[in-house]
Amino acid sequence: MKITYYGHASLGIEVNDVNILVDPFISANEKASHIDIESLKADYILLTHAHQDHIFDVEAIAKRTNAMIVANFEVASHFEAMGFEVHPMNHGGSWDFEFGNVKYVNAIHTSSFPDGKYGGQPGGFVIEGEHKNIYIAGDTALTMDMKLIPMTIKLDLAILPIGDNFTMGVDDAIIASDFIQCDKIMGYHYDTFGYIEIDHEEAKRKFFDKNKDLMLLEIGEWIEL
Repeated sequence: MKITYYGHASLGIEVNDVNILVDPFISANEKASHIDIESLKADYILLTHAHQDHIFDVEAIAKRTNAMIVANFEVASHFEAMGFEVHPMNHGGSWDFEFGNVKYVNAIHTSSFPDGKYGGQPGGFVIEGEHKNIYIAGDTALTMDMKLIPMTIKLDLAILPIGDNFTMGVDDAIIASDFIQCDKIMGYHYDTFGYIEIDHEEAKRKFFDKNKDLMLLEIGEWIEL
C-alpha cells in the first residue's frame, strides 16, 4: 500500500494496482501548485464530507477518469445527480471493494456544500487492503467513538487532522492515537491557511515524548506500508 500526500487533506492511495484519491482539494491549494491533477490516476474517489476544501477537484478528476465516488448518502446523491458513478455509505457500514474493505466511521464536524446545501453527516474511513489497515479520520474533533475502532481491527497507520481550530490539534491527536491504539500517525489538515498553521518540530516532539511517531510529509511525498 502506497500513500501519497497531496496537501491539506488530500491523499492518493495505491492498493493492488487500484488508485484511490481521498478528498481532492489540490488545484485551489497554492501550496500544492506543483501537483498536476490532470496526471493523477483515480479508480475511486473517497470523500469524508462536502466542504469545498475536500471536494474542489472531484468533478474535474471524475470526468476524466470515470472514478467511482464513495461518500455518505447525501454527498454521493449530489454527485450521482450530476451523472457520476457513486457508491453511497453511512456510519457503521462497510463494503468490500476490489481493493479491500472500507468502513465508514463517525467524525464530529460539519458538512455542507459550497452553496450551503446539506452534505449529510461527516465521517472517516477504515480501509483494509493488501494486509494493511489504515484509518483516515477526516475532519473531526477528538471523539470517544474512536475507541470502537481497535475493538475490531488492528491499525498499521492512522491519518489524523492536527491543524486545530477546525479539527483536532496536536494534543488531541495524541489522545486519539491512544484511543485507536496506533502509534504510527500521519498528520494532515494543517498549514494550508493561517488558522491551521502549526510548529512542525514541536508537534513531532510532542508525539515523540509519548513514544509515538508523527510523520509530516511534504506535498507530493509518499510512504509505503
